Amino acid sequence: MLLTNKNAVIYGAGGSLGGAVARALAAEGAAVFLTGRTLSAVKRLADEIRSAGYMAEAAEVDALNKQAVNDHLLSVARTAGTVDVSYNAIGWQDTQNIPLTDMTPADFTRPVSIAMESLFITATAAGRVMMKQRSGVILSLTATPGGIGYPLVGGFGPACCAVEGFSRNLAAELGPYGIRVVNIRSGGSPDSRVFREATDNHPEEMRTVISKLENDTMLKKLPAMQDIANTAVFLASDKANKITGATIDVTCGTVNALNYRTLGVPFPK
Repeated sequence: MLLTNKNAVIYGAGGSLGGAVARALAAEGAAVFLTGRTLSAVKRLADEIRSAGYMAEAAEVDALNKQAVNDHLLSVARTAGTVDVSYNAIGWQDTQNIPLTDMTPADFTRPVSIAMESLFITATAAGRVMMKQRSGVILSLTATPGGIGYPLVGGFGPACCAVEGFSRNLAAELGPYGIRVVNIRSGGSPDSRVFREATDNHPEEMRTVISKLENDTMLKKLPAMQDIANTAVFLASDKANKITGATIDVTCGTVNALNYRTLGVPFPK
């Protein structure tokens, strides 16, 4: 297994993507330390992973609370010996499908603020622990708007760009300590919770939306959550030990293709 004897801390593990990555890391041998603001959600996931024969622990940790994050990481380092992987997958509370010209400042800035504050807290806390070890991998997650102009995504697009820039800069500072920092850029997974719930509530509209998103890609399909999880496993492993300061694009080619999306917003006449 690729991650035997590795210890991974996951923030936002109660979300669908956080959960998918946790399962994949555990299946490759990592002990996963699952955190979230709601203990019941991460406890259910930990129970599921343990019932499959893997190692998992759950803790209630708010990834926007610096003291809580620091205390939990130090506890993991004391009990497990090392913190080898840190992965942040918390939600950003973004508002989309509203033109920027109609959006409120609060709705625009909220995802940028949450994304950057949370990633700064969790990644720098991991960095301080990993610097003493002189090893470790810090992972983050963005989406297509991090690499291409994309309409109707509100503050989510700038948040993605900010996360990718922060990841590069942190990699430059932590590289001399043997720590790798890598971001994963997803294209949006139709099997994720947000897509599934939207499809359940608006099946006809979502079929159109997903079809448009698929048509924007080179492969004419979208990445599943397992594709993102597989990428995280590889990046966390020693097989990727020369990859740092980069964003790994898993958008099925959207970022490298012409991208048109209007969703009913008319072009200027």
